Amino acid sequence: MNFDSFKFEASLQEGLDAMGFDKPTPVQEKAIPIILEGKDIIACAQTGTGKTAAFILPVLNKIAKSGGNTLNTLVLAPTRELAIQIDQQIQGFAYFLGISSIPIYGGGDGLVWEQQKRALEEGAEIVVATPGRLIALLAGGKIKLDSLQHLILDEADRMLDMGFSDDLLTIVNYLPKDRQTILFSATMPPKIRSFSKKLLKDPEEVTLSVGKTAEGVTQGAYLVHDPQKEDLVRHILRQKEYEAVIIFASTKDKVKSLYKVLKKDFEVEAFHSDLEQVEREQIMSRFKNRSLKILIGTDIISRGIDVVGIELVINFDTPNDPEDYVHRVGRTARADSKGEAITFVNDKDRYKFNRIEALIGMEVEKLALPDGYPQGPSYSNSSSNKKQSTTPKKGGKSNEKPKGNFVKSTHSEKPARKPRQNPQEALVVRDPENPDTPSGFKPRQNPKVDKSPEFQEQPKTSKFGSRKNVID
Repeated sequence: MNFDSFKFEASLQEGLDAMGFDKPTPVQEKAIPIILEGKDIIACAQTGTGKTAAFILPVLNKIAKSGGNTLNTLVLAPTRELAIQIDQQIQGFAYFLGISSIPIYGGGDGLVWEQQKRALEEGAEIVVATPGRLIALLAGGKIKLDSLQHLILDEADRMLDMGFSDDLLTIVNYLPKDRQTILFSATMPPKIRSFSKKLLKDPEEVTLSVGKTAEGVTQGAYLVHDPQKEDLVRHILRQKEYEAVIIFASTKDKVKSLYKVLKKDFEVEAFHSDLEQVEREQIMSRFKNRSLKILIGTDIISRGIDVVGIELVINFDTPNDPEDYVHRVGRTARADSKGEAITFVNDKDRYKFNRIEALIGMEVEKLALPDGYPQGPSYSNSSSNKKQSTTPKKGGKSNEKPKGNFVKSTHSEKPARKPRQNPQEALVVRDPENPDTPSGFKPRQNPKVDKSPEFQEQPKTSKFGSRKNVID
């Protein structure tokens, strides 16, 4: 099947030919006819499958046919990076159509806002916006959506994860009820289906293998302890002259810390929310044109950029959600190219990686650490067993630390001892199912009790458990 099969307007087809578009991807092949028919649609497709063209090409075709010059389409995206990316793609597709678009997002300086406001006043057929900034414009009467015919929600799951559900419902109240609603999501959890019922009317559904990574990705994992990670990143980056690398860390503080380490040896930049919008755009522009070859960031860039030719993705931290792994890895091997993805798995992240392997339906190769590195954690690929095997290799040492908040007892190494009869001793009441672990104390009447280390009273735990609640 070729794009000619969709019978697009000649000017739109001319633009596709100029951009080298020949055959549609599976999501484009399935979604474009439904959108051309004017039906609501809920589509599930992961990053790198060509979903932006799947929803914007049929809309551009309908605008070109109608010939209107009023605001026709609203595209909502979770991040400013994704909004900018979608707007850039629209400009490319609409080059021969005379159709204009404008990205609306927060975080910019006064000049950016003036440009956005001027573009709205002059008129644009398509607005690509983040929910927060759009609500501010609607509340201030700066934008009218009475003529809107298409509402598109891209990365809907991400918007709900970021807490935009109420904002989206507020925006919908400003829209005409007689409209076509198009919802694209990378995953399809129950909350998305429930939310879609509030917005869509009898939608058609398109679903493409959500949990599968691209065939061109070579995936591997290092079982490694946290203190080894920074040296291991340096070792990997020295193996060859990479042209485009993305390193994902779990928090912006880790991004900043890793940047300080790597900048001593490599041309690298950190990409995080503390940067001004102008700085973020400059960094991304340098990365796209290859003047910057290594980019460190959080999951904010796992869905918000579209750069072809990324050779290597390094997960400095194992993603919390299996779907985030798919999106991170999806940064490479785009457009049928080849790429490599390497994940660092520490002792605490083994169960997370089990879940990732279960989602993608394959076991990722565990790579041997370079010579001179201490042995890392052991691993079991049984996703149903949370307590992973920690048996060290022959001759090696186990790096596992004792779990729990109790004082280590030596009773497991000695025969059980009978309670002393001396009234100055404390009587330890033991759990019959776990006799080696003191579970409480029952002192005798004599106030003098044994305070030796092996009989110390246990720290009390709150209703939230003994684990510290640490939020990165």
